[in-house]
Amino acid sequence: MMRITDHPILEDLEKRPVTITFNGMDYQAYEGESIAAALLANHIRVLRYSEKNREPRGIYCGIGHCYECRVTVDGKRSVRACITKVRDQMCIKSQDGDDS
Repeated sequence: MMRITDHPILEDLEKRPVTITFNGMDYQAYEGESIAAALLANHIRVLRYSEKNREPRGIYCGIGHCYECRVTVDGKRSVRACITKVRDQMCIKSQDGDDS
């Protein structure tokens, strides 16, 4: 797991664990973190594939401007993973080049 668990300045980093599903696999996430942070912590770097050449895409700006981290969440397309918080039992799918 790739998460900061202890920090001298930030608030208590202990959060309630939740389960999310990404492309059919279950992963642990923590309440309050973004989808992008949860997936990165679980070593997932590719979130979708580009429309033109089907090239892998992941986090780029991390603040919601570039739209490179678009995923499908509970059937809703083009949700920005970097600014959307996880919730328990959230179903996330990567978007393929043809259906982005």
